[in-house]
Amino acid sequence: MTRFYPVETSVLHSPAWFVPYDEFAGRARTVGVATELDRFDPAANAWVPQDTAAIRTPSAAIAYPELGRRRGPGAEPERFRVRFEAVGLAPLYPADGEPFDATVTGVEFFAYPYDDVHPPGVLSEPRLVRLLPGVAFPYGPGVRTVSGAVVGATTRAPVANALVEARGATSRDGVPWLERTLTDPLGRFRLALRWEGQPVTGPPPEQIFHLTATERPGRTGALDIRLPTERDRRHVIEIVEQ
Repeated sequence: MTRFYPVETSVLHSPAWFVPYDEFAGRARTVGVATELDRFDPAANAWVPQDTAAIRTPSAAIAYPELGRRRGPGAEPERFRVRFEAVGLAPLYPADGEPFDATVTGVEFFAYPYDDVHPPGVLSEPRLVRLLPGVAFPYGPGVRTVSGAVVGATTRAPVANALVEARGATSRDGVPWLERTLTDPLGRFRLALRWEGQPVTGPPPEQIFHLTATERPGRTGALDIRLPTERDRRHVIEIVEQ
């Protein structure tokens, strides 16, 4: 596992820049985030752990400025991936706008060769890496949460790293809201519901929340829950082939 070092001199080139973002808090995460770097070995068709140290820039980005520093005949781009870890948080690896896939286990990128005279063939841009609350996330007092599991509809096997979401809009001003989490290796989830759901007249008065779970494109599930009456239930979302 790499350690982060402050940048004392300017970083000329880095094949990748990452900004960890705590989605629940709504801000960049500057402490408590660790990374592991792997290089893909085509001969072995496997990822190989690397000891290359990451550095943290003054703007809180994580970078690898020495990766790709080589030149010579036959120098080719190398494929890498970075895996993130933070207590209570789970990394969402697909970038914004990309389809979710639970099998994606890191952020992949290529390191293009460069030296003091020749810059890399492709320059990188900062990449936001969203960190979602996990099952063990320390929600503060008064935060409403619901718990359960995501399983396959036919196999009943737990689905690890599934994306569980709830969304809606506030009744007063129509501002959209979104809550998200990822399941743990046992398929369990714990999702915050800080906002209001769809009101249902009583008695008793309730709110309906529509939960969805995604394993990958074409494999999803959904479940409606009523609060507060179903708050303490174990909610099971079944993944089906679409």
